[in-house]
Amino acid sequence: MGGAAITAALEDAGIAPDVPTAVYVGNMMSGILSDQQHLGPLLAYAAGMTNVDAVTAEACCGAGGAAFRWGCMAVASGWHETVVVAGVEAMTHTSPDKTTKALATASHWETEGAHGATFVSLNGGLMEQYMEKYAVPHSAFAPFALTAHDNAANSPEAVFHKKALTEEQFEASITITPPVQLMDACPTCDGAAAVVLTSNKDIARQADGGFVEVNGSGSACDILPVAERPEPLHLKAVESSARQALAQAGLGHQDMDMFELHDAYTIMACLSLESAGFVEPGQGLQFAADGDIALNGKLPIATFGGLKARGHPVGATGVYQAAEVFLQLAHRAGANQVAGVQTAMMQNIGGAGSSVFTHVLTRG
Repeated sequence: MGGAAITAALEDAGIAPDVPTAVYVGNMMSGILSDQQHLGPLLAYAAGMTNVDAVTAEACCGAGGAAFRWGCMAVASGWHETVVVAGVEAMTHTSPDKTTKALATASHWETEGAHGATFVSLNGGLMEQYMEKYAVPHSAFAPFALTAHDNAANSPEAVFHKKALTEEQFEASITITPPVQLMDACPTCDGAAAVVLTSNKDIARQADGGFVEVNGSGSACDILPVAERPEPLHLKAVESSARQALAQAGLGHQDMDMFELHDAYTIMACLSLESAGFVEPGQGLQFAADGDIALNGKLPIATFGGLKARGHPVGATGVYQAAEVFLQLAHRAGANQVAGVQTAMMQNIGGAGSSVFTHVLTRG
């Protein structure tokens, strides 16, 4: 999967495999689920690249965003002119129990994972706190799931391609861990994505639809055990990394035409909107209910289905976001195109907001 994604990215960029001098890979669980660490050389060889700087970034479900940030730093520093950033994850070839346990290693194992906590239960705890604090019903989270499924309908790479979701189906879905229901959560899936980053403007200009610039990059971490955070509903790393990226880009929230957020759960989509500073605390659900997150809304999210409906192949997710934002800004998104989009923010989260990578991109 990784080799195929890299090859497709190189072909799209119009360059040969010997042009990039580095490959940065995002992955979380290859060692646990496939007994295969050392993915950098593996993917480079599969794509016909040799003698390159090839390493894997570790930030659990934020690994793709971490790898993308490494690629940005490598090019911006001048150490490399052209690099490939890839993300890959295989999760469906093992038992659900083994995959769930592997995913739980992104938690604080001593106090969470070792005691049976999963990311469903951790997000369930956040959702329960939010519902109690703001006196909202579970049904209020439906617009996040419905929007993702609507956008996935025109996204052939999506797990839930052409699988519509209604409010009735959302509410009727089984409860996994109260109050999280099945349609609040992203699906387990395999996947790979890749993008090319370069400071060579001749290469960049070859891109179909025009090139896209990375103007800002931010990264922050938060307390790993969720229970030890003084304000669990305030994702501080989401806030800090977003502010860093906007400041570096010299832009504000009002300049963003879209926001590819990390909607692994409907509660995480809501908290990300609020903590990133696009809406006030407690207003995320109303923002979604008003249609402001739709393709034609004030701040479109999950434009190809997001983690909820495109799927969340963990280590590959942050790179999927980068590829999808590129397609939007290059005006190559087809039926999913956000009209007139010029600027975008994308944000990839590791754990329950424990490590966050945010980037601001603009149409060149």
